Amino acid sequence: MRELDGLAPLADGYDGFILDLWGVIHDGARPYPGAVECLRRLRAAGKRAVLLSNAPRRAAAAAAAMRAMGIGAELYDGIVTSGEVTHWLLRDRDTPAFAALGRRLYHLGPERDRNVFAGLDVEIAPRPALAEFMLNTGPDDDRGPTSIAPYEPELREALAAGLPMVCANPDLEVIRDGRRLICAGALALWYEARGGRALWVGKPDPSVYGPALALLGLPRGRVLAVGDSLRTDIAGARATGIDSCWVLGGIHADEFSTFAAAEEAAHAAGFAPVALVRAFRW
Repeated sequence: MRELDGLAPLADGYDGFILDLWGVIHDGARPYPGAVECLRRLRAAGKRAVLLSNAPRRAAAAAAAMRAMGIGAELYDGIVTSGEVTHWLLRDRDTPAFAALGRRLYHLGPERDRNVFAGLDVEIAPRPALAEFMLNTGPDDDRGPTSIAPYEPELREALAAGLPMVCANPDLEVIRDGRRLICAGALALWYEARGGRALWVGKPDPSVYGPALALLGLPRGRVLAVGDSLRTDIAGARATGIDSCWVLGGIHADEFSTFAAAEEAAHAAGFAPVALVRAFRW
């Protein structure tokens, strides 16, 4: 496991990169220092890059948010989000679990995530008891993203109704502009802990890496995944059979004061990323 200042020493070893967004390229409000320049250097070196995010919204919405931060589409070759994959699964119903969901959904999440099911053959239920399944895209803007407690009444109503939950963002938490906030995954864990059933869409499930690898069009041995979460990014890369680089400056930023401590944690979790870096920079 190499301890590096940036990605430059790894560039010659790979032709394509699968890059996480939150915690690697930006913090939800602005790019991390050096991240945009690193994307430019990868492009200049002739490398392909696909962004793979657990964002619970369509890829076009994620791309628009990045443009607003100054991260243009010319810096990468494509974007896949868990929200986009959730949209495909709800549209196509080509897996047994999604085929069995029914058409009446209750959406737990902010208004901006409704693009996940916009235009689909679904009916929006006004409360969980009137739905056939719950789509969880995370905390909403009114009740805030700091505690599960405000969401417990509707989660309990969904439990009582026996609703399966589709979790469109497996992340438990995220760092936004320096604040640690809960995500849809935290709500799904609460639900499962009380007997509910959740269908998780996103990293670390290797199935979401398929579209990213298709966009790259490269052998897996020539692809490096770069992410900040052991639980999703590094685990997902291992499950997919591709190398990974662990960025320590995102979700785990306050946990490891030394590379040695981070390496020990990775080994303890059963992971062996090829490199550790403090930030996504060249």
